[in-house]
Amino acid sequence: MKSSAVPDSQNLPLDSERLLLLRKGRNLTLFTIAWNVIEGIIAISAGVVANSVALISFGVDSFVETSSAVAVSWRLSDEIKHQSSERAESIEKTASKITGTILLLLAIYIVIDAGRRFFGFGEPADKSVVGMVLTAISVVVMPIVARAKLKVAKAINSRSLRADAIETIACTWLSLATLIGLGLNAILGWAWADPLAALLVVPLVVKEGLEALRGEHCCGCSGE
Repeated sequence: MKSSAVPDSQNLPLDSERLLLLRKGRNLTLFTIAWNVIEGIIAISAGVVANSVALISFGVDSFVETSSAVAVSWRLSDEIKHQSSERAESIEKTASKITGTILLLLAIYIVIDAGRRFFGFGEPADKSVVGMVLTAISVVVMPIVARAKLKVAKAINSRSLRADAIETIACTWLSLATLIGLGLNAILGWAWADPLAALLVVPLVVKEGLEALRGEHCCGCSGE
C-alpha cells in the first residue's frame, strides 16, 4: 500500500512540475553568469579607460555575483541529476564564505580608492558613454531577472536561489548608483560624483559580505 506522506526527494523521482521549476531556476542562474561575465569585462575595461572607481567597482561586483550564481546553479543541477541537495549545500557554504570575503575586500578597495579621489587625490574620472549605457541596461534587465528568480525560489522553497535573487537586486541598486555618478560627472562635470557613488554602495557591499560569511543570505526563509 502506498504511503500518503510527501515523497522524500532524495529517494523518489522528482515530480514533473518541480523538475521544470528547477530547470527554470538553473537557466536563470546560467543567464546571470553569462550576463555578469560580459558586464564585468565591459565595466572594468571602461572603468580603466575613464579612470572611474565607481565603474571598476561595479565590474568587480559583477564577478562576485557570478560566483554566487555558479554555486546556486551547481546546487540546482545536483538535485536535478542526483535528487539530493546535501553535496550542493556543502559546496554552497564554501562558496558563500569565499564570496563574503571578496565582497569585504571590495568594500575596502572602494573606501581607499574612492575616498582619496573624493578628497582630491588622484586623477578625476572622465566621461564614459559605454559605462552609462551598460549600467542603464543593467537597471532595466536585472529587476526582471530578480523577480523571476524570487518566483521560482518561492515555488521550490529554495533559500539559495532566493539569496541569489537578493544579490541580483543589490546589483540593480549598484547599477543605479553608478549610473547616477557617471551621469552627473558627464553632464555637470561633477568629478566628485563618481567616487561618491562608489562610497554610497559600501554599506550594501559590507552587509552582503557579512551575511555571506555568516550564511544569512535569506532571513525568514524555510529550509529547502
